[in-house]
Amino acid sequence: MHTAESMVHSQVEETLYRRFGQQQFTVQATADSILTLWVPRSLLLDVLQFLKPQFSMLYDLFAIDERTRQYRSGQPDSDFTVVYQLLSMERNDDIRIKVALSEADLHLPTIIGVWPNANWYEREAWDMFGVIFDGHPTLYRILLPPTWEGHALRKDHPARATEMAPFEMGPERVAKEQEALRFRPEEWGMEKATEDSEYMFLNLGPNHPSVHGVFRVALQLDGEVIIDSVPDIGYHHRGAEKMGERQTWHTYIPYTDRIDYLGGVMNNLAYIQSVEMLGGVIVPERAKIIRIMLSELFRISSHLVFYGTFVQDVGQMSPVFYMFADRERLFGIIEAITGGRMHPAWFRIGGVAQDLPEGWDTLVRDFIDFLPARLDHYDKMAMQNKMLKDRTVGIGVYTQQEAIDWGITGPGLRATGCDWDVRKKRPYGGYDQFDFDVPVSHNGDCYDRAELRIEEMRQSLRIIRQCLDNMPGGPYKSDHRLTTPPPKERTMEDIETLIHHFLNVSWGPVVPAGEASVMIEATKGINSYHLISDGGTNSYRTRIRTPSFPHLQQIPLISNGLMIPDLIAIIASIDFVMADVDR
Repeated sequence: MHTAESMVHSQVEETLYRRFGQQQFTVQATADSILTLWVPRSLLLDVLQFLKPQFSMLYDLFAIDERTRQYRSGQPDSDFTVVYQLLSMERNDDIRIKVALSEADLHLPTIIGVWPNANWYEREAWDMFGVIFDGHPTLYRILLPPTWEGHALRKDHPARATEMAPFEMGPERVAKEQEALRFRPEEWGMEKATEDSEYMFLNLGPNHPSVHGVFRVALQLDGEVIIDSVPDIGYHHRGAEKMGERQTWHTYIPYTDRIDYLGGVMNNLAYIQSVEMLGGVIVPERAKIIRIMLSELFRISSHLVFYGTFVQDVGQMSPVFYMFADRERLFGIIEAITGGRMHPAWFRIGGVAQDLPEGWDTLVRDFIDFLPARLDHYDKMAMQNKMLKDRTVGIGVYTQQEAIDWGITGPGLRATGCDWDVRKKRPYGGYDQFDFDVPVSHNGDCYDRAELRIEEMRQSLRIIRQCLDNMPGGPYKSDHRLTTPPPKERTMEDIETLIHHFLNVSWGPVVPAGEASVMIEATKGINSYHLISDGGTNSYRTRIRTPSFPHLQQIPLISNGLMIPDLIAIIASIDFVMADVDR
C-alpha cells in the first residue's frame, strides 16, 4: 500500500528521471524516509534549478567527511559529500540532494544565484571542510578566525586542545593576528568611496549593548544612512558539531542545551528525536506530554526574554524588569520539576530523566492562571506605546517570497502571512493531540514579528493547560534497550539491567547505522539535528541546523537604506542568540 508521502516522492522522482534520466541518480534509504538522491557534480546546478519551483526553500547545506565511515552500503564512492536539503512548504515535503567529491577535487558550483541564503552555508562548508564553491563572491572563513590552519570538521583535525601543540602567543603570532584584524572594506564587498563623497565605516559590535550576543555588523554609512551592512559572526563558535562526534549519544545531551541557550530542553528534543528515529525507540505517551509541557514552558521563557529586550532596545526601560520577574517565577517551576533552570538537560533517549514530582500540577496551574493578565498589562505598557510603534511599524519589512528565499522560519516567516508551523504541519512528539492556533500577520515588519511572539505565548499557555488537564499515566521512559539510562529503579532488581545501565552511561548505546533528521518548531524557527550513525556509540556526523544562522544573513536586505536606530530595532525583532548562530 502506497502512503501519501511515498506517492509524493515517486512523483518528484518521476519528474527528475524524465528530465535527466534515471541512470543519473542513486537513491539512498534513510531512517527518516526523506527522499535522498545522489547526483553527478556536472548535473548539480541543473537539478537544483529544476527543483526550485517545487522546493522553494534551501533548508540546509552542509558537508560530510566520508573517509573513515564504514557503513555506506548502496552509496557512491565519496571522500567528501555535500548535502542540499530543500523544503517545499506548499507540498509539505523535503528532498535531499547529495554530491560525491574526491579529496583531490573539492570543487562545486555556487548556488547563490538559485538561493541567496546559500552564501553563508557555502562559506561554512569551505571553512569546516575545505570544499571550494566556484563563483562564490566572498569565500573566506565565517566561523573560525582567518589565521586558523586546516578545516576543523575533517576527521583528521583534532577534536581536543590536548591533541594539539601548546598554544603560544609570541611576537610573530601577535603581529600576524593583529594584521588579520585589519579592516579592509574591499574584502567585505564594500567600496571605499565614490567620485564625489567619502563613506564612513562604523563597527556595530562585537560588544555593543544592543547586539544580542558577541556579534558584529560592519556598516558603511553616508551620513547617518546605511549604504551597506555586513554581519560578521563566529565570535561565539565552540565546535558544537565536532563535540557531537566525540561524545556518546547520551553524554551529548547537555551540549544541546547550550545551542539556543534560551530554549533549554527544547534543544534536547530536536536531538533525541533523531536518535530515537535511528534506533526505532517508541516513546511512552506520558513522556511525550511531559516533554511538550516543558518545551512550551521554555518557549514562554524565551519569548519573555525577547519581549523585554525588544522593548528595551527601542527605548523603554521598565517592561524588561517585569518580564524577567515572570521568567524567574517560571524558572522556579522548571527547577522544581527538573532540578535545573536554564540548562536542565532533562530529556533522555526514550523519555525524560525522572517522573513529575508531587505538587507539579499546582505550580503549573498557578502560573498559567497568573500570566494572561500580565500579558494584557504589558500590551498596554509596551505594544500600544506610540514611541514603540513609531520605531517598529513599517521598519525592516520583507515579503513572504524574500523570507523563503533567505531561509526564514518561525515567527519571522509567519509575520509575512505564511502559517507554516512544524507543530501543525508535521506534528511531532504528540502535538497532533493538542488544540491551538498558529498566529499569523501580514506586514512582515519589526512590530509584527514582536506581536506574533506575544500571541505565541498565549497559545503555549493553551497547550500547557491541556497537558495539565490530560496528563496520562504510565512510564516516563521507554523500556527499549537503547533508552539511556534505563529506569534506575529496575537496576536494583537484576544484574542484567545494572550492567546495561552501566554500559549505556559509560560507553553509550550502540545506535544502528543510518541517517535521520527531525524538524521541530523551536523558539526562533525550525531546528533539526541531522545525525549519521556508523553503528557505534557516538555520532559519525552531527549537523545542527539552527534558525538564527539564516536569519542574520538577511540583515543587509532589510536594513540598507535605513538609519542606525532602525537597524537596532531590526536586530531586536529578529530574536536570535549567537550560540544558535555560531554553534
